[in-house]
Amino acid sequence: MKRQKPTRRSLLIAVQVAILAPVLWLTVASAGDETYQRLELFTDVLAIVEKSYVEPVDLTELIYGGIRGMLATLDPHSSFLSPEMYQDMKADTHGEFGGVGIEIAVRDGQLLVVAPIEGTPADEAGIEAGDLIRAIDGVLIKDAELMPAVRQLRGAKGDAVTLTIWRDGFDQPRDYTLVRDIIHINSIKGRLLEPGYGYVKITQFQEKTGADLEKELDRLHTFDSPLKGLILDLRNNPGGLLDQAVAVADQFLSEGLIVYTEGREEGSQMRFSATSSGTEPDYPLVVLINGGSASASEIVAGALRDHGRALILGEKSFGKGSVQTIIPLSDDSGLRLTTARYFTPSGVSIQARGIEPDIVVSGLRLESKGDTAHFREGDLKNHIDQPNAASQSTETTGPHLSDTDQTDFQLMRAFDLLKGLELLRGMTS
Repeated sequence: MKRQKPTRRSLLIAVQVAILAPVLWLTVASAGDETYQRLELFTDVLAIVEKSYVEPVDLTELIYGGIRGMLATLDPHSSFLSPEMYQDMKADTHGEFGGVGIEIAVRDGQLLVVAPIEGTPADEAGIEAGDLIRAIDGVLIKDAELMPAVRQLRGAKGDAVTLTIWRDGFDQPRDYTLVRDIIHINSIKGRLLEPGYGYVKITQFQEKTGADLEKELDRLHTFDSPLKGLILDLRNNPGGLLDQAVAVADQFLSEGLIVYTEGREEGSQMRFSATSSGTEPDYPLVVLINGGSASASEIVAGALRDHGRALILGEKSFGKGSVQTIIPLSDDSGLRLTTARYFTPSGVSIQARGIEPDIVVSGLRLESKGDTAHFREGDLKNHIDQPNAASQSTETTGPHLSDTDQTDFQLMRAFDLLKGLELLRGMTS
């Protein structure tokens, strides 16, 4: 058994970092008289609406609405979290919540499916990365906001929700009725494809993803012989915790920079490097990505490629290269704010650009599933531009190439490549 890697301080890409709540008035005071004057305009409008609107208004909802509108002028990933949404968000990092199981983003006021989570009601119903959600329960979506939409999709187990979906290739939008379930996200699923050739899929980066991957790799090593090669599947993985992306990459790297972040505040400028303990043997490694691979997935793929540790196969990734910090506020609400960009070890930002695979392979299965085009970060309104500067598996334990595997064109090409790399290594050793 390998020794476990040292733990690191958690920072979220899309979820929680615990930091002190900001003091708004101190911030305003430091900005000068002009900021006071503009804030006075906001309070004037608030007072007029409260006094003169045709019906009584809820002051808290007015303030929340004002905050949402302010954040909507930023990038697609900054948003306000009501107290209820803030609690829902914290549940995500633990890998359990009630809902349908999709990662969404806002594109030109519409809800975009970044990726369905494998094994969830959305995945089983056929929702695909790149789908646009036009309506929820018959209510047309206009000028969508991210967190309210997330809350609409959440709900009690057994409750149904109907999504009206538009997809490239559809003649007209189609309704998908999903029954909500408790979404247990086992972030690691692994098995042997053939003796010595492993396959591990990471569905999302959660609190224990790094530790669960280490356990799964140890399990795969206990079969007939040590691993001769591995496919790491990051397709349709929407991201998650930055420290867990670092932990995953660290298991395949013994030294060197994994990722660094740059932002305006000192605390947003960090560097994460690999450690020598617990590193996997230097067997051939192929990483699968597609248009649903975002954020933390892109960190892992970028780090492994920059260090020459893996070949990347599949389709261009989503292109989300920004870091969101969750800031708790005084009334138990929260602020989800983009605070930094991250960069691969070679200094490349994938923001709105994505990672181009070394070997491009279409995601179409051998039985046609129609158009699989993906929208990406660069398609989102107000996306941040490029900077100027450069769980344990429950699958069967034995080797198993299933019928589903054999219709997965990308997986089979990755498997062929993996065996070819091992063969080439044997010829040159």
